Amino acid sequence: MDEELNQEELVDETEEVEDPNAPKMKIEKEITDPTEKAIQQLNDKIVEQKQQLDEADDRIKRLMAEFENFKKRSDKERQGLYSSVMGDVIISLLPAIDNLEKAAAAETADKQYQDGIKMVLQQFKDVLQANNVTEIPAVGKQFDPSLHEAVSMCQDPKLGPNTIKEEFRKGYMIGDRVLRHSMVVVAN
Repeated sequence: MDEELNQEELVDETEEVEDPNAPKMKIEKEITDPTEKAIQQLNDKIVEQKQQLDEADDRIKRLMAEFENFKKRSDKERQGLYSSVMGDVIISLLPAIDNLEKAAAAETADKQYQDGIKMVLQQFKDVLQANNVTEIPAVGKQFDPSLHEAVSMCQDPKLGPNTIKEEFRKGYMIGDRVLRHSMVVVAN
């Protein structure tokens, strides 16, 4: 009988021995202690709230970037609108400036009258300059269809090909935008 007990003990012992070649399996330990359960619940809650915080942080960053883009777009549109309106006002004043230039260049016996015309013309030019409006250079420059409007061509051996010989009407730009093309005569 002692032998039978020893064999039963041996059998029990062999059942408890783990196979070293068997794959390891992760066994989750069931938490029975209420304190450990509370800690686990709190840790789960922390992970969940961290995810919510990360999502909210991401949304805030996206909204801030979107708002910055909106501000830049609005500023650009406002500048474009300002330039457009300013350009329209300047375009309506250009014929008056052209006439003042003709009056200032005309011969007259009244010197004070001519000086007065020149002063008014200079005031107009100062206003143009203050609003970033510049004259388009023409005479002696190469013809550029984006800046100049050719109304005539002529032959002049002194000038190179596509060189502007004469300007009939001045052209103006506001910033990089052409308000009015220069009317010119192109040589060769």
